Amino acid sequence: MRLVIDYTPAVHQGAGIGRHTRELVSALAPLTGDSTTTLLVFGRSDGPLPQPPAGMSLRVIPVPNRWLTIGWHRARMPLPVELFAGSHDLYHASDFVLPPVRKARTLLTVHDLSFLTVPQCADASLRNYLAGVVPRSVARADHILADSQATKDDLVRLLRTPHDKVTVVTPGVDARFAPVDDPDELRRVRDRYNIGSKPFVLGVGTLEPRKNWPALIRAWTILRQTTPLPHRLVIAGGKGWLTDEIYSTIDRSPSREDIVLAGFVADADLPALYSAADVFAFPSLYEGYGIPVLEALACGTPVVCANNSSLPEAGGDSALLVDALDVNQLAVALQRLIEDQPLRGVLRERGLHHAARFTWRRSAETLWRTYHQVLNG
Repeated sequence: MRLVIDYTPAVHQGAGIGRHTRELVSALAPLTGDSTTTLLVFGRSDGPLPQPPAGMSLRVIPVPNRWLTIGWHRARMPLPVELFAGSHDLYHASDFVLPPVRKARTLLTVHDLSFLTVPQCADASLRNYLAGVVPRSVARADHILADSQATKDDLVRLLRTPHDKVTVVTPGVDARFAPVDDPDELRRVRDRYNIGSKPFVLGVGTLEPRKNWPALIRAWTILRQTTPLPHRLVIAGGKGWLTDEIYSTIDRSPSREDIVLAGFVADADLPALYSAADVFAFPSLYEGYGIPVLEALACGTPVVCANNSSLPEAGGDSALLVDALDVNQLAVALQRLIEDQPLRGVLRERGLHHAARFTWRRSAETLWRTYHQVLNG
């Protein structure tokens, strides 16, 4: 098999889809055998390029991704990807959008349909672009990959995609996500991100509307104003878009001095950060999967998350589920997870068991089988 994978997000995005692509491709590498695998990167990287996994090659196309987007999807220029990747058997578009392909069979990963389900959470220009391009890409692709059953259901319901055209490849949890007990490591992470010594509630994710951070801030403020609990609130994530409500909600909180915006957290620091938290909270309005929920469970941290989209899949029976829009319900769940020690113990054990089922190796095996099915179809 001559396989080409769009590796662009793995190089240009630190978190989210970038990390998903890096982890999945790394787990795929040992399975490819005698196949030829090219990782295609559009646009120059500002930093050093990553080493490709063993047995794979990296090819950088020094054309800005924005130019290709305009040419391929706005101007509809029929420049086949083979001009950049050479002749191949199978092309895997890993990030929502399928370029023109002349002969190869094609797979397209659609991580979520948030631009349709929660359109108010996306930048208008990006929302309009995706709403035009993704349905066309889904229709053209030979097969679709979804991160969750919820996303598959959305594809079938919203884009009328045939049920048998979509395969669910759930994300995995890297083995480094495990409980961290070393006090020096826990102290180092607290110091690095200016958290201090107080216990804390943690949220992880980009600062953007879909993550619903204002609801968490308001729920945590209720907790601080109505109980003697001293917990800080730490939100770890890079600055995204439409952030005004997040900052104004912080400014209005009487306990704002105990809110820490930690910024982007390095992958290597996440296990200790999850482990240091008393509770992990993820009240997102919509998720294609919600990998942070699995990562927190794998680190033994009790989780409260929203009861929508794919999050019940991610949390299983190991998380407390709440209405993402009900801040009082979220505040009650936070207090319960902090104070109810027997419940914390039960959810910790369930969470460790649940998260252990999700490995990138298992994800890669499903992906590899799907490659062969599409190629032979």
